[in-house]
Amino acid sequence: MEEALRAAQQAVRADEVPVGAVIVCGGRIVGRGWNRNITDCDPTAHAEIVALRAAGATMGNHRLGECDLFATIEPCAMCCGAMVQARIRRLVYGADDPKAGAVRSVMQVLNHPGLNHSVQVSGGVLAGRCAELLQTFFKSRR
Repeated sequence: MEEALRAAQQAVRADEVPVGAVIVCGGRIVGRGWNRNITDCDPTAHAEIVALRAAGATMGNHRLGECDLFATIEPCAMCCGAMVQARIRRLVYGADDPKAGAVRSVMQVLNHPGLNHSVQVSGGVLAGRCAELLQTFFKSRR
């Protein structure tokens, strides 16, 4: 999660919403991402999607079944759907997202009983630090 927080700092430097994600496989980071929506003019450039794309390229496969994704905030519906498609083994996230979280806060896309893949989930890891980073960013915008 420390590496995901470092990735989120990259988003801060780029004047993006500070969300970071890393994908770990076999004890090494194979994908890293931070929000790039504004920078890339791409609504799909969430930290998790950027990290999934990087991991797919590193691993040479769109299936990442032996990989774990670490994200600073509870992923949205789009990112949860992408994790299911990639067959991510485990999600570890920091702060809950009461506005768009699709693991448990707003809806349950990840591990929905109708889907063909389930993901192990651990939430609340370094939640205070993850939430503080986001709160500080948005306070500076108001």
